[in-house]
Amino acid sequence: MRIWVDADACPAVIKDILYRVAERVQIDVTLVANQLLRVPPSKYVRAVQVPAGFDVADREIVRLTEPGDLVITGDIPLAADVLEKGGHALNPRGEFYTPDNIAQQLTMRAFLDELRGSGVDTGGPAAFNQADRQRFANALDRHLRQAGLG
Repeated sequence: MRIWVDADACPAVIKDILYRVAERVQIDVTLVANQLLRVPPSKYVRAVQVPAGFDVADREIVRLTEPGDLVITGDIPLAADVLEKGGHALNPRGEFYTPDNIAQQLTMRAFLDELRGSGVDTGGPAAFNQADRQRFANALDRHLRQAGLG
């Protein structure tokens, strides 16, 4: 199992958690972004820079993901593609995307996009906070234990 990170929008505090987990359980963590990323020196952590462009990083993550891998992303269409390939997808707020909830989330995303396109201010997500960080860390730890790595 490997961990892939949709790193362009991933909060720094989540990346820090992943760096520590990589060392603790000796698992490969790869951050994929269309910008240069600085990562700590580690044989378990690396960054991959992809060309700029719409969904280029997402396509690379899907291409590299193998069944059983974990992808950290807040991007619902990317999560759907990962699930389709047999991977697992966890958002930075500690919620797993599942075959049971992904269709509903895709539908809600499309609905909100349509509202925004017609000029309705739908607001944005709540600010990332300590509770989100803790939910993420707990969900990641549970997942790793279930995979026999924690």
